[in-house]
Parts: sequence; C-alpha cells; structure tokens
Amino acid sequence: MTVPTRRAFLAASAAAAAAATTTACSSYRGGASPGGGISLWTHNGGNEEELAVVRKAVTAFNEANPDTPVEVKSFPQASYNDSVAAAAVAGDLPDVLDLDGPIMPSWAWAGYLAPLEVSSELEDSIISSAKGYWNDTLYSIGPYDTSLCFLGRRSAFEEAGVAVPTTERPWTGEEFDDALARLSRLSDYDYVIDFSVADSAEWWPYAYAPMLQSFGGDLIDRETLDTAEGLLNGAEAVAWGEWFRSCFTRGYASQTPATDGQDFLQGRVPLYYAGGWKVLQSQETFGREEVLILPPVDFGHGAKVGGGSWQWGVSATSPSPAAANAFIELLMQDEYLVEYSNAIGNFPSVESAIGQTDYYREGGALEPVYEIGRTYALLRPPTPGYRVISSVFDKAARDIVSGADVRSTLDQAAQDIDVDIRSNKGYQVG
Repeated sequence: MTVPTRRAFLAASAAAAAAATTTACSSYRGGASPGGGISLWTHNGGNEEELAVVRKAVTAFNEANPDTPVEVKSFPQASYNDSVAAAAVAGDLPDVLDLDGPIMPSWAWAGYLAPLEVSSELEDSIISSAKGYWNDTLYSIGPYDTSLCFLGRRSAFEEAGVAVPTTERPWTGEEFDDALARLSRLSDYDYVIDFSVADSAEWWPYAYAPMLQSFGGDLIDRETLDTAEGLLNGAEAVAWGEWFRSCFTRGYASQTPATDGQDFLQGRVPLYYAGGWKVLQSQETFGREEVLILPPVDFGHGAKVGGGSWQWGVSATSPSPAAANAFIELLMQDEYLVEYSNAIGNFPSVESAIGQTDYYREGGALEPVYEIGRTYALLRPPTPGYRVISSVFDKAARDIVSGADVRSTLDQAAQDIDVDIRSNKGYQVG
C-alpha cells in the first residue's frame, strides 16, 4: 500500500535530475553476473523526474563497471507490487528493486530480499526513517523521506488570534482544540480543517496512526510485535477515536472534502493536514509568507509523524549481490540524493546532502518540513503483518469517522490483527 501523491510536488525542478552528465565513481571489481548484467526494477514509471536520477546513476555505474551493467525496468506505481509478487512466485526477481518502506518486513519474511551489505559508514549516515530493519538486520535503505505537517493560512491565524506552534513547541491537544474553535468562528471559510480523508490506500494509517500514538495507543505492541490487544483498543486509543470523530461531528472538518487539497488551495479551509509534498503548491498559490508549516500535535505522549518512504533492496535470488550492493552504494552518494531532492521535493536521507539542496538548505522553502520529520518521525511497525495492520486500521478509522461505535470498532480491529498474527505463527522465521 502506498500513497500515490506522496511525491507530487507541483513546483519541483526537474532540471538537475534530467542532466545527462555522468560522474566518476569507483569501479566494482566483481565478476560478471549471468546474462552479463544487473537487473533493476523501480516503481517510478511515469515519474520522469525521479526516473532520470536513477538513469543517471546507472550510466555512471555502467561506465565504471562494463562487466556488470545495470539494466532498468520501470513500472507504474499502481501495478508495481503485484509485478514483484508475481516475479517472486515465478523465481524471476530482479537483482535490485525498490520498495515502500512499511512493506519491507513482509518481503524479507517471504524470502524476496537478501540482507544489505553496504558500508557501515553509509549505514550510520542515513536517518533512521530511511533504513529498513527486520529481525535486527538491514534489508533496505532509501535516498529520501518526507514528513507530515499542518499547513495554515497566516492571515486566518492572525484574525482568529491563534498562536503559531513551532517544531520546538508544538500544540498540545487542548491548544489544538482551542485553535480549531477559534478558526471555526471565521466567516470566510466553509470548514476549519481538511484532514485529507479523501485520500486512500496507505494514507489513513500513515496520517492518523501517529495521532493515535500521540494519544498513547498504537497499532501493535512494538516490543513483541505479537498483539494489538490493549494498544489499538485501550483507553488511550478509544480517546483518540472519540476525539477524531468529534472533529467531524463538531463541524470542523468535512467527511467529503475535495481531493488533492483543493479545499485549502481554493480558500475553503484555513488549515490543512497533508505533508511536505503539498507545501510548494500551497506557497505558489498564496505566497510563501502566507503559508505556515506547522508541526504535529502533542496529545500527551509526544508529537508524532509517519516515517519511511521508498527504499532500495537486493533480491534474495540475485546471482550478483556484491554488484547490486555496489550500485545501491553509488546511488546513495550525496550527488544523487541532492538530485532526487531537487527533482521530487523530498529531503535527502543523509544530512551532508541537505545543505546542497534547493529546498532544504538553511532558509529553503521546505526547511521546516525536514526539521519536523527529523524530530518527530516514527516508523510504522516493522512486522510482516503490517499489510494486514494497515488494512484493518484503514477500515476502523473510516468506520469511526462515519459514526461507528469507537470501542467496539477498535476491539474488532485488534481482534482481526491478532487473528492474522496467530494464523501466521507470529511471523517467525522457520
């Protein structure tokens, strides 16, 4: 499950990624793989800006490693995961593949992936939300991440007398409710906030589970990864569900907002829960000074945002794992991380690249997004059962917003997750 619009940055510059120049790199000295090359699959078919960065790295690698050239096959994101699953069944996985961070444990548990063998220096330099561990083993690393945030209209905040929270001092739950109440009194808007409930797929657990976690609940016991009982349906989780539904019953948010943030962009709401991928478009619409980039709310157990985006891994069936790992190391060099960022607007996963980017350098338009992500990112539970957890939470949260009883809905969700865990023997290896 993925968020299709996560990298849809309106104003992102494609120039850096589309550059045709190549960069010298150290040569991989391993032998040629069967067939004479390394196969690489990526989800970004149709995303020419992101694909161009990959192709540039491939060109550089191939010039330095003519015995093991990389061959790229790109897929539309909507069909990518199914293509990987079909290839795994057929025993025809590529050497290198990308994957959405939360599903990595499922693929590793299923035997699709081999542990990564990259340098400890590279591993240590990558932010935690861009590294995929399962059973204490590194299976994937990503070149970027992004962050959730609230976007607000400065003029509305000033008119309503709402204090602006900061990354260092986010809203408390009480302060957030007060801000919603104050903004609701403004006559120029139809609703107070767009929570982006029109979005689908992985958006609901990615966006709303961090609020649940800030209340003190969670999707699953993170220590044992063997039960949702007491975490997804405990008192804290029920409090989250009742609060979240109240945002709609009190008339602060619509259950049927326009898609893709249009209610905010067209001036129908002064507050918008989205993420870094909507900031540039909002700034282009209203002006940079008018758009506030705000941190998540601390509902009592710390402010949280979802972490983890697309990452690179090596298939367990690759006949050339050393060459495959060497290519991933090349792609994780600052040069390509900067080009990724400039092309698609996400922040680099290695701090040394931040200051070289168009948007995240000091004073850059998206600098606050990086600070929020670095400070508050929480990975989704690293378990092969996450696919089921995501689906179950998605349904439960939608039912709650639609008026279902909160406690019984969460009780059923916890039970459904635990049944899946038991039926898969706790997702243990062997």
